[in-house]
Amino acid sequence: MSNSQHQTYEPYGVYTAPLPYPDTYRPAYEAHEAHATQPVLPRQEGRGARRRRARSAERSDGSVRRLLPQALVIAFLAGGTTAFVAKDKAVELTVDGRPRTLHTFADDVDELLAEEGVEVGAHDVVAPAPGTALASGDEVSVRHGRPVRLTIDGQRHEVWTTAHTVEEALDQLGVRPEGAYLSVSRSRPIGRAGLAFDVRTERAVTVMADGRARMVRTNAATVREVIEQAGVRLHGEDTTSVPGDSFPRDGQTVTVLRVTGGREVREETIPFRTERRDDPSLFKGTAVVEQVGQPGLRRITYLLRTVNGVRQKPRKDGSEVVRRPRKQIVNVGTKPLPASVSGADGLNWRGLAACESGGRPNAVDPSGTYGGLYQFDTRTWHSLGGSGRPQDAPAAEQTFRAKKLYVRRGAAPWPHCGARLHG
Repeated sequence: MSNSQHQTYEPYGVYTAPLPYPDTYRPAYEAHEAHATQPVLPRQEGRGARRRRARSAERSDGSVRRLLPQALVIAFLAGGTTAFVAKDKAVELTVDGRPRTLHTFADDVDELLAEEGVEVGAHDVVAPAPGTALASGDEVSVRHGRPVRLTIDGQRHEVWTTAHTVEEALDQLGVRPEGAYLSVSRSRPIGRAGLAFDVRTERAVTVMADGRARMVRTNAATVREVIEQAGVRLHGEDTTSVPGDSFPRDGQTVTVLRVTGGREVREETIPFRTERRDDPSLFKGTAVVEQVGQPGLRRITYLLRTVNGVRQKPRKDGSEVVRRPRKQIVNVGTKPLPASVSGADGLNWRGLAACESGGRPNAVDPSGTYGGLYQFDTRTWHSLGGSGRPQDAPAAEQTFRAKKLYVRRGAAPWPHCGARLHG
């Protein structure tokens, strides 16, 4: 049995047999749970039960038949019955509240119980104690133990009691029933087979909701029931500071959390990656973008939550890729640059560049048409074997292309600065 506490409570104000009787008693509710086919009430084999039964049988069958006539004969022969009468005792034997008066020759309580066939187990109570000598007029009481499976405020206990009703058992165990919930009637008898029942004592629980504190005295089984008893209703995503199906404890404070929620969709860019490829048709140091990269787009859904008016941190709920990113491809030149161009090597190319672009390889005119050291237009640049834009090429390649153009057309492509080539 998991999550259970087992306690054995001794009855109050009565004597418990001090010797360890063997305990073979099995509660009826355990037999029911196990679907046992054995009798519900197994016998408790008491201390020396077999010995007492044999002794009792011997007394009844032998001693009484033999000794009684002999005692009578001796008494009559002696002229009196004093010795015989001294052995006879009138006692009152009460078993589980049922009294009866009887005559016995037993010397002590053990012999009396054996003669009457009353067996005593480990959880039974005998008063006076077993072994106590008997005298005429004595009263002997036997109260049989009864197994009880008692669940108090969610905690299970296995106990034995000599009480005959649920109310008596609660009194013996010190459980106050005022304001408590009982799963059975207080007056219900507890038979020798035992009984299982639940008790939920009255507790004080405070419910905090909507800025108010409500104190509830309750014997409810769950926090959810306590909240209902406090007149508080939960709506939508409202929740509580402790689980609603948990057991409410005495002095506990339960806070109702008013929750509102929603969703928010945000868009985020997905960066593109760049792939560089070697191109033997381009001179070293030249990089030409073959494919322009494009970022992707992702939509992310967030759950928004407000608790008692306080906004919580958004929680990511899911994402969707709307557009995948497109990679950027860059061709990188691996071709060695030529050393010279015949017919143009000895000219003042630095002076021409300073006049055309201020000596800046990446210079572009205001119209965006011409670029580089020598302000090539794109069409002319490509006709000279260049790739991409002239302003993106290395300075050495730009000078090489300018020399090739000079060999073809002289200084005419640079009408304002061409004279610098010879200056």
